[in-house]
Amino acid sequence: MNCPLDYACIIDVVKSSEATSGNIAFIVKLLKNISTHLSDNVTQEKMKSYFKVANHILDKAVIPNWAFIPDKNAGSDLLQLVNWFARRFRIQNELEHITDELFIQTKGLHINHNTSERSFSFSMNVSNTTEGILGMIEVPRQELWKLPPNASEAIGIAFPTLGAVLKEAHLQNASLPRHVNGLVVSVILPERLKQILFTFEKINKSRNTRAQCVGWHSRERRWDENVCETTLDTASKVKCWCNYTNVLMSFSILMSPMSVDNKVLDYITCIGLSVSILSLIVCLIIEATVWSRVVVTEISYMRHVCIVNIAVSLLTANVWFILGSNFNKKAQNYNWCVVVTFFSHFFYLSLFFWMLFQALLIVYGLLVVFRRMMKSCMMAIGFAIGYGCPLVIAVTTVAITVPGKGYMRHGACWLNWDNTKALLAFAIPALLIVAVNLVVVLVVAVNTQRPSIGSSRSQDVAIIIRISKNVATLTPLLGLTWGFGIATLIEGTSLIFHIIFALLNAFQGFFILLFGAIIDHKIRDALRMRMSSPKGRSKAAENASLSPTYGSKVMNC
Repeated sequence: MNCPLDYACIIDVVKSSEATSGNIAFIVKLLKNISTHLSDNVTQEKMKSYFKVANHILDKAVIPNWAFIPDKNAGSDLLQLVNWFARRFRIQNELEHITDELFIQTKGLHINHNTSERSFSFSMNVSNTTEGILGMIEVPRQELWKLPPNASEAIGIAFPTLGAVLKEAHLQNASLPRHVNGLVVSVILPERLKQILFTFEKINKSRNTRAQCVGWHSRERRWDENVCETTLDTASKVKCWCNYTNVLMSFSILMSPMSVDNKVLDYITCIGLSVSILSLIVCLIIEATVWSRVVVTEISYMRHVCIVNIAVSLLTANVWFILGSNFNKKAQNYNWCVVVTFFSHFFYLSLFFWMLFQALLIVYGLLVVFRRMMKSCMMAIGFAIGYGCPLVIAVTTVAITVPGKGYMRHGACWLNWDNTKALLAFAIPALLIVAVNLVVVLVVAVNTQRPSIGSSRSQDVAIIIRISKNVATLTPLLGLTWGFGIATLIEGTSLIFHIIFALLNAFQGFFILLFGAIIDHKIRDALRMRMSSPKGRSKAAENASLSPTYGSKVMNC
């Protein structure tokens, strides 16, 4: 008869039972019945009994058994039941340690608009062999000002193991589960309070892990990235600024299994970008110096227009990338980060579309011999492809994703992937262009060989050398090195692929200078003429004007 008063009579029965998957499901239903029918006048004794029952099925040793429960929402149901039951509790003292179980801790305190910033912290073991993992809840002073003069209550609940059994419903990519990397912390606050600050210690403190602050959406049964902002992410801890509602009462941090953070990659990127930017500036200076001597035909003119715009696009994109990287280390301003992301997206796309136009120009030069378009027509098509297409894609991406704040990823001024998949607006065009350009390189290789009947061995060797040279020249100019990026998107990819990708693309500006300018004998000859005597330059210009290629016929568009 006294059992319903504090539920103590069921504790020994529950603890003596083996925590099989069937018993776990039964205990969750038992807690649901208690919450539904016996939650009037929740005392501290009732809270302790209720949480002891829940603690039994959250033991680290029994967590694997949750995988065999047919109802995959059992973990979410347990979290919601505990939060709902705790909401019915009334705090008696100024600061209370309500429950202190191994796998559930509950603390509460009184707050009002006159109190200063309040906080409570938790330290809990994720397993019997690890040290305590810390978690802290802070109620900011500006939020407390919203409270009435009479006292209100704040309750915090921490779970070290519950994150492992929270299964997201309608997960977009089931092959990439999102692992909880800290305590799951629930808060019970007055409805007037809307924002709260959390500090989570990471369970996995590897440098290869990045954190994302999230809130558990109880109705949709999923982690919501849009309700939290990551304000600090170090190797050991994360600070989160989160929005609190009746359906978003539990918070934690997720780790991205695909993020790679390595000092080698940082050094390669830093050195490579510096060399790349310097190389691109030198390339543009060389093009400006020899321009009048190398653009003697429509095809050569457009080839150098492509090289210049490829260099300008990559140079500008690298500058925006550096601005975005440095900006991430400071306090983020959302609007400025949108601007950085937009221009980075636009100019990297422009780089690829100018590479596409250059590939189309190569095919045009190989297949169309007698009919030539006018220079102005080629220029219009080039700028429409090189800048028009990227502009349409970049603006459309902003228009679709910014209203829902799904344009950027958390902690970086770059396109979002986890929520809206905005990154596809860059990845799909880039990979399609790489595929098209690869076909163009193969076409060039086939057109280069063409051995004559009875060709000698030395001629065959010369053909192989010529093919290798053409492929080596076209690979960086057509962006084929970005194809290594596909390997880096696969979970568990070796670090060596990330290093190769970083080397090839961080130094892409240097490769453009090398293969687009330095090894081009026409540019070298033009530079040699430029540095020669005025008389030699005049004679060279006169010879160029009398050359048959200079007066090639053109056809209207």
